[in-house]
Amino acid sequence: MPLPTPTPGLSAPSHDQLATKSEAWSALFSEPMSDLVKRYTASVFFDKRLWQADIQGSLAHAEMLAAQGIVSAEDHAAIQRGMAQIAREIEAGAFDWKLDLEDVHLNIEARLTQLAGDAGKRLHTGRSRNDQVATDVRLWLRGEIDLIAGLYADLQRALVDIAEKNADVILPGFTHLQVAQPVSFGHHMLAYVEMFARDAERMADVRRRVNRLPLGAAALAGTSYPLDRERVARSLGMVDAQGEACVCQNSLDAVSDRDFAIEFAAAASLAMVHVSRLSEELILWMSQSFGFIDLADRFCTGSSIMPQKKNPDVPELARGKTGRVVGHLMGLITLMKGQPLAYNKDNQEDKEPLFDTVDTLKDTLRIFAEMVGGITVKPEAMERAAKRGYATATDLADYLVKKGLPFRDAHEVVAHAVKTAIGRGVDLSELPLEVLRQFHPEIGEDVYGPLSLRGSLEARSTLGGTAPALVRQQVARHRARLAR
Repeated sequence: MPLPTPTPGLSAPSHDQLATKSEAWSALFSEPMSDLVKRYTASVFFDKRLWQADIQGSLAHAEMLAAQGIVSAEDHAAIQRGMAQIAREIEAGAFDWKLDLEDVHLNIEARLTQLAGDAGKRLHTGRSRNDQVATDVRLWLRGEIDLIAGLYADLQRALVDIAEKNADVILPGFTHLQVAQPVSFGHHMLAYVEMFARDAERMADVRRRVNRLPLGAAALAGTSYPLDRERVARSLGMVDAQGEACVCQNSLDAVSDRDFAIEFAAAASLAMVHVSRLSEELILWMSQSFGFIDLADRFCTGSSIMPQKKNPDVPELARGKTGRVVGHLMGLITLMKGQPLAYNKDNQEDKEPLFDTVDTLKDTLRIFAEMVGGITVKPEAMERAAKRGYATATDLADYLVKKGLPFRDAHEVVAHAVKTAIGRGVDLSELPLEVLRQFHPEIGEDVYGPLSLRGSLEARSTLGGTAPALVRQQVARHRARLAR
């Protein structure tokens, strides 16, 4: 029901009435909101996860209002007591979330008014739900980014561990999914460490722009109250590396900006793309056609009809969830593309994709860190596959270049040698010396070192190369970086 129209001789609505009215913000309306519209416009059943951020922001705002003399010390104390009670109720699962009150902000404010009386009503002085929700989402997302930073580190450590254990294991390196050159399996794992390290850097950069205060912008134009926005920013830890307060500088932009959410979704999408690439390789490597690795049983499922099956469900599902996260990024971009300044109700739709992106990324990073630690490597299968693909052909070309041939000529010579080896069904290293010399007279006994898989691996010793000694150096570098 709408709030009653004031009539001479009648008292104003009570606190309890205010706490149960669907139009708790205004007495303007002459008919109640329909139940269908309530359900369509309400966000409380998904945005209530912002409750801690909402209380945190409100307490910082109340402290500033008291410091500025806008509310009394008594009101400030009542607000603090009320918020502490609300936090206890929510943590205990005893808080009564009301659909009529639409969102987390009005639910908490209504309960505060019940507990603190007029002090609860005064809390909203100098702010709007527009700057309040923007602040809450930023505070919440900042905390989630900090958790994600730890998960990135855990996954990188798991990859570094398996890289160190398998620095000497020979894996066929692929281009176009064709055997190209032998690489260290450890080197291959460290490629993903580099990817996730960049993801962590990107997320840290996103955090800097998330950590800016919209509160005090009010609805869109600022406020006539003498607010100290920088005080609130410092209270909430919204400061830069030098300790300077980070405050959104334009009130219109402050309430309507969702760049930070889009940036987060973009960084999360790229991280999930890296997860998906790793997933694809794990799926291929685990198949019978490759047989390079095995995943621990706890990360796989069987078939309801084929008893011999062991399916890599976790990497398959992560590969699928990548599309889900990328879809959220597209949704957020589309959400913002046609909005005029300043705040619009459209922005309520930012939360579910953002929340789901956070949840999906966190769950995926957590399970992959554990799953990587349970990978069983099968070196013999990898080495057999490397030999089947003539992976040392480039090494023979390099050998001839060192004998004085131009690389293009050496490339042609080796192509003929590979063709002969294919015809005989042997590896290049298995061709007799007299046969190799038919392709070029400079080929000598020393050719068999470079033609061996081990020799090829050891030769790649420039910075960033796959030689096992370099892999161990990179392992040490990553361990030191991750320990900081």
